[in-house]
Amino acid sequence: MATTITKPDTLVGKRIKRKEDPRLITGTATYVDDIQMPGMHHACILRSPHAAARIRSINTHAAAGHPGVVAVFTGADVAGVGPVPCGASLPGLRVPHHSILAKDRVYFVGHPVAVVVARDRYIATDALDLIEVDYDVLPAVADPEKALAPGAPAVHPEWPDNIAFTYHQEGGEPDKAFAEAEVVVKQRITSQRLIPTAMETRGVVAEHRAGQLTIWSSTQIPHLMRTLVAMMLGVPENLLRVVTPEVGGGFGSKLNVYAEEALMGFVAMKIGKPVKWIESRRENYLCTIHGRGHVDYYEIAARKDGTVLGLKLKLIQDLGAYHQLLTPAIPTLSVLMMPGLYRFRNVSADIIGAFTNCVPTDAYRGAGRPEATHGVERMMDLLAVELKADPAEIRLKNFIGADEFPYATATGLSYDSGDYAKPLKKALDIVDYHHLRQEQARAKAAGRLMGVGLSTYGEICAFGPSPATPAGGWESATVKVEPTGKVTVMTGASPHGQGEETTFAQIAADELGVTMDDVTVIHGDTAVVQYGIGTFGSRGTAVGGPALYFAIQELKKKIVKFGAMLLDSDDVSFSGGLCVCNKSGKTVPLAAIAGASYRAMKLPAGEQPGMMATYFWEPPNFAFPFGAHIAVTEIDRDTGQVAIKRYVAVDDCGKIINPLLVDGQVHGGVVQGIGQALYEQAVYDDNGQLLTGELTDYAIPKASMVPWIESSHTETPSPVNPLGVKGVGEAGTIGCSPAVVNSVVDALSHLGVRHIDMPLTPERIWKLISAGGRA
Repeated sequence: MATTITKPDTLVGKRIKRKEDPRLITGTATYVDDIQMPGMHHACILRSPHAAARIRSINTHAAAGHPGVVAVFTGADVAGVGPVPCGASLPGLRVPHHSILAKDRVYFVGHPVAVVVARDRYIATDALDLIEVDYDVLPAVADPEKALAPGAPAVHPEWPDNIAFTYHQEGGEPDKAFAEAEVVVKQRITSQRLIPTAMETRGVVAEHRAGQLTIWSSTQIPHLMRTLVAMMLGVPENLLRVVTPEVGGGFGSKLNVYAEEALMGFVAMKIGKPVKWIESRRENYLCTIHGRGHVDYYEIAARKDGTVLGLKLKLIQDLGAYHQLLTPAIPTLSVLMMPGLYRFRNVSADIIGAFTNCVPTDAYRGAGRPEATHGVERMMDLLAVELKADPAEIRLKNFIGADEFPYATATGLSYDSGDYAKPLKKALDIVDYHHLRQEQARAKAAGRLMGVGLSTYGEICAFGPSPATPAGGWESATVKVEPTGKVTVMTGASPHGQGEETTFAQIAADELGVTMDDVTVIHGDTAVVQYGIGTFGSRGTAVGGPALYFAIQELKKKIVKFGAMLLDSDDVSFSGGLCVCNKSGKTVPLAAIAGASYRAMKLPAGEQPGMMATYFWEPPNFAFPFGAHIAVTEIDRDTGQVAIKRYVAVDDCGKIINPLLVDGQVHGGVVQGIGQALYEQAVYDDNGQLLTGELTDYAIPKASMVPWIESSHTETPSPVNPLGVKGVGEAGTIGCSPAVVNSVVDALSHLGVRHIDMPLTPERIWKLISAGGRA
């Protein structure tokens, strides 16, 4: 088992501003749309206006003849291009063949049908209107429960129903636990479809020159994208280069290989010119994946003293019309984490994956874990209400003990480390819980609607051991000391806001005894950086960081050998950027050692010139961060508007590399959690038309809607890696929504309100208040 590194007076652990920020806040960063090339052409995509239809015919003659248009391609032209890949694998999984352009039918609004390539984007957009498509419109289904009903329209006619897969998992003896239970609580809980809404939409630039295809894409997984797009296009992988400039927000939505990435590669090879496609916001809402989309039926079994005995879940997952890279796998993460932080020895879960005539769901910040946490945390509150118990005491009673780790869960996981009571008790102390409840009682007596909501979450992250992942769970790093002593780090992770250009520089600077300014971190270019898996699932530092650490340890061995040669000593150590002869006290600095390694006038026995090391690190387990969030809300009786008066987040992500960056990740995650709890929902009508297809219709939190977020931390190092780190990128989102919803339900509990599904819009809350809680 790896041990945790603890070093006094190091950069690791300090609040240091991000090295990335100056270029991002001064407008000097490069996004996909900033890329300009001689002879650049522009592509626009014709998309289906119907959720389900047969394509009788397509007439592109007028568009092709429009001045400035150089090419028009349809499904018939891309018949030789492979389908959009699905990396998930489940027994009996039905995988539709999703071509990069529709051939004979469409099955969601926004389905790409044709692409126009022109000298500029405006000409291409105008030419789209000249394409004539004869559609035979078919019935559609946009609700997952309706899609499973007998007689529902078939999203894919090759199958007799809309069931993409079923999945069952259980541990312990759930039937016995429920039979012996003194209390059983049941609840239907939804986790609505969400639209990720990255600040920058997707974009692709492709150029084919001298047999080499280069694709610039705002992807989270450049190396995996290169492999999969090469397979789709049938080009040698070593003749395809993928470059990821600034991503502009991903949140999992760019953890995919999309049709447009292969399509632009195809177009560039056909026209022999560079081509650019930039997604509009409406395209982004229609065609980039959505998140969540759960309908969950929970049952919890307990004794009258509040001890939990078992948990059952029936999960209906809205998959959308086809599978993106991880679509079917996401709900299985909900099942893995359904016990939360509690001693549920007996669990049973059934997933039904339902095809609908909607854009696919896939990974969105938290990816299955927010849904699981929301479910189990709502059920713990419902149990507390049933038993007339305090929700904090119910949680403390059922937590896995700090002395029980590693802990084997009923869903087959091994939690690495934890002290779950610690962050909850800290959060309770911060809000002065006893007095807060007294204040709430006074508010209630005065007729005010004040609520207090708790959420204690755990998550699976640092994906992860390769046997448990679709594409490998390791990560890579190369560390090079240049001849002048400067340090270059090349990471296979692909950070896009997580801050690894800063945290990896902190780690490298500490280990090599240089300054952070001496360290440059490179990522996101498959022609420069060794193969890596990418950034998602809070794995950048928790998996990429240990890869960097081990690469540095390998490099240190070489540094010591060269230092010993230069010092003419067989007893040498390296520390603080110096090799020291432990006998004479003589030293030689890292820059001199590096220079000697490249000059190579003399080499240590068995050593090669140069100063570089590469390491591929395979984690032995996932990491499991945890924490406690508390939300205090007040509701306006007249409008139903929910105001979050106080929000406290106490998170434990293991050893903290940079507290400032951790706070930033938590804050961003909490805001997205508030969005789900109170505002956001992707709404389709019965015909599969997206009614929330623009920012004018899809509500996301604005700065004025967000409370001051009080962040605090506990540190429980992970034994999985030598840095002791876990992950924090998704923690705020996972812990937030149940805290907010529990608080609002608590505020309305005296009206008989037991549960409210998200989003808790003013209209929904006002109706409940007006009906006296009976709605």
